[in-house]
Amino acid sequence: MTTPQLPPMALAGVRVLDLSRVLAGPWCTQTLADLGADVIKVERPGSGDDTRGWGPPFLKDQQGQDTAEAAYYLGTNRNKRSICIDIARPEGQELIRQMAREFDVLVENFKVGDLARYGLDYASLSALNPRLVFCSITGFGQTGPYKDRAGYDYAIQGLGGLMSVTGERDDLPGGGPQKVGVAVADLFTGLYATIGILAALRHRDLTGQGQFVDMALLDTQLAMLANLGANFMVTGKAPSRVGNAHVNIVPYQVFEASDGHLILAVGNDGQFAKFAEIAGQPQWAVDERFATNAARVRHRELLVPQIAAVLKTRARDAWLAELEAAKVPGGPINNLAQAFADPQAQARGMRVPMPHPHDPDLHLVASPLKLSATPVAYRHAPPLLGQHSRSVLAELGLSDAQIDEYFKSGAVT
Repeated sequence: MTTPQLPPMALAGVRVLDLSRVLAGPWCTQTLADLGADVIKVERPGSGDDTRGWGPPFLKDQQGQDTAEAAYYLGTNRNKRSICIDIARPEGQELIRQMAREFDVLVENFKVGDLARYGLDYASLSALNPRLVFCSITGFGQTGPYKDRAGYDYAIQGLGGLMSVTGERDDLPGGGPQKVGVAVADLFTGLYATIGILAALRHRDLTGQGQFVDMALLDTQLAMLANLGANFMVTGKAPSRVGNAHVNIVPYQVFEASDGHLILAVGNDGQFAKFAEIAGQPQWAVDERFATNAARVRHRELLVPQIAAVLKTRARDAWLAELEAAKVPGGPINNLAQAFADPQAQARGMRVPMPHPHDPDLHLVASPLKLSATPVAYRHAPPLLGQHSRSVLAELGLSDAQIDEYFKSGAVT
C-alpha cells in the first residue's frame, strides 16, 4: 500500500525560531507555520507563553476538566513545536545561538535592547548566520522617543487614533471612544510582519543576505487607518466617530427592521437606485440631493432618517431577500455561533479539526489562505509546554547524554 503524496507547501524547508509570545508575534509565526514553515516556539520554562493562562475558557480534557491550555493560546499557536529554554542561563543562550546558525528566520517581541544583554540581538546572531532574517515586533519600534516603552494593543488603539473613529457619535446615547472587539493592532502587525519576512526571504534567496525587519504596533495602527488616514492627509481635518455609519459612503450602515437589525451597504449610485425601488421610494434616485454618493454624504442627515423609517416597516429577512435578489449589498448581524454555522463559512471550511492530546475532538478557526498549488496544511495541534524539547535538541545533533545535561542544568525543560 503506497503512502498518499501530500501536496507541497509554499514555505516547506523554511525554519523559524519563534521567541515571541502573546499575540502579534505568534500570529505572524502561525501564518508562516500554516504555509509550511517549521516553527520552533521557544518558551519560558515553567510558565511558557503568557496566553497559556489567559482564561477561562480553557480546553477541557476528555473527563470534562479544565486543562492548562487557554483558548486564547490555542487560537494562535497551531502547526508549531514547543521547546522550553531559559535564555537567562549561559547554556540557554548558547542553544539559541546554535539554533540561529541553522534557521532561516527569528521572530521576537522582547523590549528594545533586552536580547542584546544576552548576546542574542540581530547584530550578534547575524554575525553567526548572515542569511538570517531577524524580525523584531515591539510597540514603538527600535527608534524614536517611545522605543523603550512597552506596547499593548489597547493603548495603541488609543494612541494611534483608532478609538477616535470607533464608537457612536458623542452627541448620541452611548457615544464615546470604543476599542475594536479584537486586538487589531496586534493582528495587523503580525500580518505585516509576515509580509516583511517573506519579502526579506525573497531578497535573501536572491542575494544570500538576511536583514532586520523592524515592526511596530503604532506604525501598523497608523497605516491601517486606510481611507480615514488618507482623508486626514488630504483635508488636515481629523475624522470623528460616526458609529455604524461610513464617513465616505451613504447609505452604508446598520438599520433597524421591524424584528431586528440589518446592514445596508450601498456602494454606488446604481445600487442606490435599485435600493430606492425596493424601498418604494424611486424618487430618491432622481433627487439631486441623493442621486450621487457625494450628494448623499452631504445630505446624510436628511436621507438616513427617511431610510430608517422605511426599513422599520418590514421584517429583516424580507428586506435581505429583496436586496440579495437585486444585488444590493446587505446582510444580517450574526453572533459567532451564527457566523460559523453560516453555509458559506461551512463551505469554505473555516472550522477545522485539530486533534489535541487533551481533546481529540478539538476544532479551531481555519486559515483564510486558499492556495491552489500549495495549500495550507494543519499538521500539529498547538503544542503542550515543552512538548518537543527533546526532539528539537536531537535534531540539532546533540546526543542523549548532552540533552540530559541540559535538562539537569535547568536550561531546558
